[in-house]
Amino acid sequence: MHSSNHIVKFANDTTVVGLIKKNDSRQRGGAKESADREEVQRLTAWCRANNLSLNVDKPKEMVVDFRRAQSDHSLLFFNRSPVEIVKSTKFLGVHLVENFTWSLNTSSISKKA
Repeated sequence: MHSSNHIVKFANDTTVVGLIKKNDSRQRGGAKESADREEVQRLTAWCRANNLSLNVDKPKEMVVDFRRAQSDHSLLFFNRSPVEIVKSTKFLGVHLVENFTWSLNTSSISKKA
């Protein structure tokens, strides 16, 4: 596992979190991006070896990038299927948005109240 990657498991969900630091290369084919992709490949291989089935329709990718000069990144593939890139996701009951505003989460909580 790359030192800046973490795998978070909760119930039947698994999340791979990767940190890209200021000096890391995030451009297509960059070393950090390759490490992120390899982490997902190792996870899918582990699941296959342990007879765990994966739902290829469920994985999503959210990129949080605060750099001034943002660059495109290559698509992530999960079991040969491209992963959908989303601007927000729900993680452990909290709505996260790529720019870390809290309006979506606050609105969701206020609707429940």
